[in-house]
Amino acid sequence: MQESSSKQNFAGRALAWLLPFLVVSAAYLYTFPQPNIFYAAVVLLHAVGGVIAAILLVPVLLRLLRTGSIVSRAGWVLIAAGAILGLILLKTGTLRAEWNWLYLHIVISLAGVGLLVAERLGRRDWPASSGAAAVLRVAICLVVLAGIGYGARYVRQGWQTRGRIQNPAMPPENMNGEGDGPDGSFFPSSAQVYGNQKIPSKFFMESDSCKRCHEDIYNQWFSSAHHFSSFNNQWYRKSIEYMQDTIGTKPSKWCGGCHDPAVLYSGMMDIPIKQIVHRPESQAGLGCMMCHSIADAKSTMGQGDFYLEYPKLHELAATKNPVARALHDFLIKLNPEPHRRVFLKPFMREQTAEFCSSCHKVHLDVPVNHYRWFRGFNEYDNWQASGVSGQGARSFYYPPKPQQCADCHMPMEASKDMGNINGFVHSHRFPAANTALPTANEDEKQLKLTEDFLKNGALTVDIFALSPAQAPLKLGAASQSELSTTFAVGEEAESKVTAEGGAEAAPVTAPLNRVQPALRRGDTVRIDVVVRTKKVGHFFPGGTVDAYDTWLELKGTDDRGQTIFWSGMVEDNGHGPVEKGAHFYRSLQIDAHGNPINKRNAWATRAVVYVRLIPPGAADTVHYRILIPENVGSKITLHARLCYRKFSWYGTHEAFAGLPDPTKPNAVTPDYDDRPTVFTASLSGVSAKQEKIPDLPIIAVAENEVTLPVIAHNAPAPQPKTIVRKEEWQRWNDYGIGLFLQGDLKGAAAAFQKITEADATNPDGWVNIGRCAVQEGDMERARTVLEKALALSPNLARANFFYAKVLRADGNYAGAADRLQNVLKQYPRDRVALNDLGRILFLQRKYDDAVKVLDSVLAIDPEDLQAHYNLMLCYSGLGNEKLAKEHQARYLRFKADESSQAITGPYRQLHPEDNNERQAVHEHVSVPLNAVSANHVGTAALRQAQGKLSAVQRGKARRKSIASSAGASR
Repeated sequence: MQESSSKQNFAGRALAWLLPFLVVSAAYLYTFPQPNIFYAAVVLLHAVGGVIAAILLVPVLLRLLRTGSIVSRAGWVLIAAGAILGLILLKTGTLRAEWNWLYLHIVISLAGVGLLVAERLGRRDWPASSGAAAVLRVAICLVVLAGIGYGARYVRQGWQTRGRIQNPAMPPENMNGEGDGPDGSFFPSSAQVYGNQKIPSKFFMESDSCKRCHEDIYNQWFSSAHHFSSFNNQWYRKSIEYMQDTIGTKPSKWCGGCHDPAVLYSGMMDIPIKQIVHRPESQAGLGCMMCHSIADAKSTMGQGDFYLEYPKLHELAATKNPVARALHDFLIKLNPEPHRRVFLKPFMREQTAEFCSSCHKVHLDVPVNHYRWFRGFNEYDNWQASGVSGQGARSFYYPPKPQQCADCHMPMEASKDMGNINGFVHSHRFPAANTALPTANEDEKQLKLTEDFLKNGALTVDIFALSPAQAPLKLGAASQSELSTTFAVGEEAESKVTAEGGAEAAPVTAPLNRVQPALRRGDTVRIDVVVRTKKVGHFFPGGTVDAYDTWLELKGTDDRGQTIFWSGMVEDNGHGPVEKGAHFYRSLQIDAHGNPINKRNAWATRAVVYVRLIPPGAADTVHYRILIPENVGSKITLHARLCYRKFSWYGTHEAFAGLPDPTKPNAVTPDYDDRPTVFTASLSGVSAKQEKIPDLPIIAVAENEVTLPVIAHNAPAPQPKTIVRKEEWQRWNDYGIGLFLQGDLKGAAAAFQKITEADATNPDGWVNIGRCAVQEGDMERARTVLEKALALSPNLARANFFYAKVLRADGNYAGAADRLQNVLKQYPRDRVALNDLGRILFLQRKYDDAVKVLDSVLAIDPEDLQAHYNLMLCYSGLGNEKLAKEHQARYLRFKADESSQAITGPYRQLHPEDNNERQAVHEHVSVPLNAVSANHVGTAALRQAQGKLSAVQRGKARRKSIASSAGASR
């Protein structure tokens, strides 16, 4: 009996020490999660201490419950319950799914401690010994603990507000001010590593260590384009090999910052990649650690503009020692908060688009292209300015709620992964548009996912209108604002494109599926097809738009099986190049000698022939000139397909088998490459599943079909007819948007007028007519229609925006500023509205106010050309020449080299189809139909014959095919 009492006394004394330790350690662990050894040791000690306390509590609990006061007994019961929950959590861990149990463990245990403290104070008669005093003691103790808990949570959550992505007040004057500068190990990439150190390659190559806890995410990533971002991707590999052969290894680091972490950050990219291409480092791609070790994204200027951090504890996670690895996994599972803070920064979840902009927005400059600043691809700015982001005030359409990158490209997938939220994780397959990699890798699941993503209604095609063909359009110089950039100008800038001629809009018959107009034999008609972006948050297509085949195909067949029209035909029975007269969506660039940029050699770009992309929530109207043959049947079916092939036929062949023609002079510099390409390179060791040139699939992203009757040539000419239905107003809106964006303002206004006829209470019709009038300079017409829109919806931001332009034209700067303030209350990050307001304040000579507004533009986009120009003027007005010159330097850096358009002249003379495509308004005609069958059979026969030839003979045959192929220059 005495021995039992002694044991209980020991247990009681031990608990008296353990409980304070558990309380203090719990407070530290909850309040200050840190990824270091000390914190991990405290986690372990807290767990061990909790187990010991639970064991010690067993023999003394009955005695404590028999002899203590009500408060004391309640306290020990709660502590016992907390101990039981703690033991359960040791088994389950404290993953997100267990958070309710974790917080219950904390609250119950703290309440128990509070009651015991109250009991202890009661023994000292504080504040008194009455029953009321006991209640007061308990209340005070619980309130104090609750206050401490609230403070701990406040401190714990404080990290959420730190480390947000914010742009610098002033961007660098040149590329040497980016990243670590010319002397940096990773320059000209903007990427930096904390401590100015290199990171061991293995850090980026040990994604399998993440698989232990995140198996579903790992398996998704394994098939993704991120995994195949480096030299395990033949298209990318060939572009870097060519780049290094042409301009050296250092400029290729511009790519490596986002594509090749295991090579670049370990210092291996100073070695020509051909020497190490098959090493594991070169085949690693973007592993888990590349994105998740980004500790700070410095801006939205892209170019790998981030800081990486090498967490030393990673070596424990990736260790091969089974004991150390098990201990690491146990501690992570028991308290994952430090792990989460290292690898899932708040900006990764809350500023997804800004985070993605780190690599999905780029520019080139002298250290890369030996030329000047040049915009590369840019997914961020047009998203930010659009209705999809919820930040653009002037969009044609808005989704039900704003969306970020992850909403489309990281959709939720059911998973029991340890990182799941309510049974789901964000997909790390990153579904998008890369059909090339799963084709080369023979990954059917990833290919199917990508094809389904492309065909899920992101775009629509509508064969919409018909009109009598007018005189063939004259091809002019088409001096469009977007020709100053390799990327399109979308809603983030006000581009003014006016089509040639000011004639009234030709009457149209539409919609074709409703009206079913007859086609008269022998007539030439114009068919208008509308392509609209519906579920796309950036330009379509996105990414490196100089490399893709994206085009609209229109094919007409009659009920006898005759093909009477075909634009957008693909040679070689659908496996070869696209016919060169098709309507393409891409950026066509040329080098200093007028050679097309078709080897992923963006550094050699000196001019843009044309760029045609569709902004988010907008449309493109495509015109076809069709002759109705005399011998046609009684019906014609028109079938339109929006086609997508990840890389052009030429690009794929060049990547796998391309070589400069050895028989030609070695005429290549950083500015141009005059060497013809032959496809005779060995396929041995290519980065693909098989040593062959893959046949990339052509995906029909969207399709539409309409069948129209045919009548005799001597029948009366069909009269224009339109059918307008309230529920189909968006079809007329889409048609008008396409005409508006190509500068056919009269046609666009006529289309928008149909919306007002269908529903006079729909403000969009009036607003869009107002857009056209403002663009034409007809401010009185704009005033009339915009006032109708504002009567229907007084706070409609886009109506107020365009009405501000009317007031500004009147000289009513104060009224215009008030309207823009109304817009900015709703959309404070609309850059065009901010720039307009800043300009108006400048015109009012309110220079200080203008500077504040324009600075807010640079906080959104530090490279905004208009903001720098107006800030230059404002600071000149303020007499601050230093800052005026600072902004002048940035303006001159980011302003396009307009003189470079002279390079396109000879090219356009040699390539009339591309010159036609360059025009804002243009028509497409059919390929020669008498050559269609011969062309297909001949090319297919050549392919079959090539199977019997040697590699060198195949190259010669291909060369002969290219020389005679209509689309080989692509």
